[in-house]
Amino acid sequence: MKQTQDVALVAGGAGFIGSHLCRALLDRGHEVICLDNLQTSRAVNLQSLEGDRNFTFIRSDIVDPLPDAVTRRRDIGRIYNLACAASPPQYQADPEHTMLTNVVGTDRLLRLAEQHGARFLLTSTSEVYGDPEAHPQQEDYRGWVNCTGPRACYDEGKRAAEAIAFDFARLGRADVRVARIFNTYGPNMHPDDGRVISNLLCQALTGEDITIYGDGSQTRSFCFVSDMVEGLIRLMEADMSELAPVNLGNPEEFTILELLEQIIAATGTTSDVIYHPLPTDDPRRRRPDIQRARTLLNWEPRIALEEGLHITCTFFASEIGPRFRASMSQVAAE
Repeated sequence: MKQTQDVALVAGGAGFIGSHLCRALLDRGHEVICLDNLQTSRAVNLQSLEGDRNFTFIRSDIVDPLPDAVTRRRDIGRIYNLACAASPPQYQADPEHTMLTNVVGTDRLLRLAEQHGARFLLTSTSEVYGDPEAHPQQEDYRGWVNCTGPRACYDEGKRAAEAIAFDFARLGRADVRVARIFNTYGPNMHPDDGRVISNLLCQALTGEDITIYGDGSQTRSFCFVSDMVEGLIRLMEADMSELAPVNLGNPEEFTILELLEQIIAATGTTSDVIYHPLPTDDPRRRRPDIQRARTLLNWEPRIALEEGLHITCTFFASEIGPRFRASMSQVAAE
């Protein structure tokens, strides 16, 4: 039998990355408490975990006071904060809540870490770099961010979360880690979350017109979720001698049109491609410099985009297939 290690609290644990992190922690012998308000995440992501006696799900919003079932525990040793809507359509739908999740919610979890003597990991984002002028983005780059634009609730919220986390660390109140996550994809993504890979794959699979924003020359780097989770766990467990964020992402860079070519190859779609204006403040280039992660964590991504897209395509085909067939049946009946 596996020996249970520290109890790990995963805020946002029903989300795309959070659900994979919960699974990985359970597989490593941790007891896991998943805290999630299910605002943008899905309970279905946790179905495979519910039978594990070391897994507990608590529906709660970290903007609100933390539940007694969490605060009364005295054995929480690791706190992962992944709680926040992460795609532009989702975090812009309720910008006030997005900001409060990042600021008030992070403060609540940091105070919990202080009270328990727990190690704390904040999942920040590459969005703190904004529409970067430096390329690739190193952790010491301070960014080019519109602090009053439609994405500011998320960008500035994450910047504020980083600031308060490092302040807790500087004051000796908590042992802190900060990961800056770049574009991540894989199973358990929501088909309607608005991320580029989910958008293009689902449109290709259903035969809808495929939407490209701008001319498709903007670039992104795509990290498969299992690689990301491994990076997060390694960062949490690393001995850190300095207060510094760590980029986690895949340094291989693709234009959106290059991504589309791979998606067409993976799905065999014959959908038409239509072009729309680029959204406000959408970054032109995004690619992480991961030398710090390589040095400190001995980590780098292993799953190539072609392999990851195949796995993700299979997941979405099973997710949207029944829904799509039901929709087509209704259309035919009408």
